[in-house]
Amino acid sequence: MIVLDRVKLLWLYGVSALFIALNVIFIVNENFWFPVLPIILLIITFAIFSIDILMFIIVFFTPLAINLKDSEFNVALSLPVEPLMFGIMLIFFIKLFYEGKFDKRIINHPVTIAIILNLTWMFITCISSTMPLVSFKQFLARLWFVVVFYFLGTQLFINYSNIKRFVWLYIIPLIIVIIYTINRHWEFNFTEKAAAWVMSPFYNDHTAYAAAIALFIPIVIGFAINKRYTSIIRIFAIFITLFFFGALVLSYTRAAWLSLAVALAVFIIFLFRIRFVVVFIGIMVILTWFLVNQTQIFLKLERNRQDSSTDLSKHVESMSNISTDASNLERINRWKCAFRMFNEKPILGWGPGTYAFKYAPFQHSKEKTIISTNMGDKGNAHSEYLEPLADSGILGSLTFIFIVFAIIYRASRLYIRTKDKEKRIIILGLLLGLITYFVHGIMNDFLDTDKASVPFWGFVAILVAIEVYHSDNSEKPKEIS
Repeated sequence: MIVLDRVKLLWLYGVSALFIALNVIFIVNENFWFPVLPIILLIITFAIFSIDILMFIIVFFTPLAINLKDSEFNVALSLPVEPLMFGIMLIFFIKLFYEGKFDKRIINHPVTIAIILNLTWMFITCISSTMPLVSFKQFLARLWFVVVFYFLGTQLFINYSNIKRFVWLYIIPLIIVIIYTINRHWEFNFTEKAAAWVMSPFYNDHTAYAAAIALFIPIVIGFAINKRYTSIIRIFAIFITLFFFGALVLSYTRAAWLSLAVALAVFIIFLFRIRFVVVFIGIMVILTWFLVNQTQIFLKLERNRQDSSTDLSKHVESMSNISTDASNLERINRWKCAFRMFNEKPILGWGPGTYAFKYAPFQHSKEKTIISTNMGDKGNAHSEYLEPLADSGILGSLTFIFIVFAIIYRASRLYIRTKDKEKRIIILGLLLGLITYFVHGIMNDFLDTDKASVPFWGFVAILVAIEVYHSDNSEKPKEIS
C-alpha cells in the first residue's frame, strides 16, 4: 500500500514537472494557449459529467463577459460564455440523438410549442435570406440560447433549489458590473452623456445594462418580502433592491423606467385580482381614446422640445419628445425602415440578422437624425417585435408575439392556481421581470445577446419547470447532472 502511494506521488510530481516544463517551452516561443489546457479539460469534464455546474458557470460569467465583434459580418461573440453554450448545445443534440427522448410534458407545453414554431420559421427564412451566412449565424446564436437555457434549463430546475442559485449567480456579478459602472460614472460627474457608455466593456450601452437590472428587480423584491428566508437574506435583498433602483436611475434609460411602471401596473392587477375582462375592456377604452384623439396627441407631442437631460424630471419629460430628441427620432426612423422593409418582403423578410445591412436605403432624408448611419454600426431596429417583421416577415413577428402571450397566459394561470406562498412570490417576481423585458422590447431588442438571453430564457424555463415539476400532483423526473 505504501509502495502504491509512492508510485501515485511520483506520477503526480512527474506530470506536474512535465506540465511546467512544457509551459516554459511554449511561453518562451510566445505560444500562450498551453497554460489554459487544464481549464479546457476541466470544462470538458463538467460538460460530460456535471453539465449543471457548467451552466451555472455560464450564468455567473454572463454579466462579466466581453464581446468580440466581426465588423465584416456584423456579428459578435461573447467570451467566454457563448463558446461554452455552443459546446453544451452539441452535447444536448448528441445525447438527444442517442437517447431519442425528451420530457414530453415540456415538449407539449404551449410555451415550448410557441418557441419551436418561432425557431422553425426563423430557420425557413434563413434559407430564403438575402444574406444566408449572416442569417444562419443569427439562427445558431438564438438556438444555443434556447437549447441551453430553456430546454436544458427546464431540466436544471427540476431541482427547486437551482432556481434561487440561478438568480443569485446572475445578480452577484451584475452587482460587480454596477459598482464598476457607478465608479466610472462618478469620474464624469454622473452626466447623462457618460451614462451611455460607462458600463462598457461589459454591456454595449446603457439600454441593455438597464434592461438587465429591471429584469431582476421584481424577483429581488420577492426575495426581500419572502418570510421563509432568514432575516440576513431579506435585509441583503432589500439592500440590493435599493442598489438596483439607484443604478437604474443613474442609467438614464427611459425605456427601463417605463417598463418598471408597467410591471407595477400589472402587479396591482394581480394584487386586487382584477379580472381579465375588466383589464381587456380598459385596454380597449385606452386604445379607442388614442385613435379618436391621435391628431391632438401628436400635435401636443410635437410641441414638446425637451431633450434628454441630467435633470431627471426633464429626462422623463423628454420621453414624449418626437420633435428634437435625437434618440427618440432615430428610433422612429428605424421603426419606419422596418415597416418599409416589411412592405417589400412581407412573407419571408430579408433574413434573420440582415436588418442592419439592409435598412439604409429605406431611410428618408427628412427622417434622418444627427446619429443616423448607413453603415449598420449603431444598433438595429430597436424593437423586439419589428426586427423579426423585417427579417422574417409577418410570421417572424407573430410567432414571437405568440411566445410572449403564451408566457404571460401560462404564468398568470400558474400564479392563480398555486397555493404555496413562496412559489407564488417567485412566479410573480419572474413574470413581472419578464413583463419589464416585453415592454422594453417595444423600444429595444437584446435577445441576440447573452446579457439578455441568458436571464430571459432562464426565467421562462423556471416558470415552465415550476408548472410541470413543482405544482400540485406533478411528477418529478431525474435531475440532470
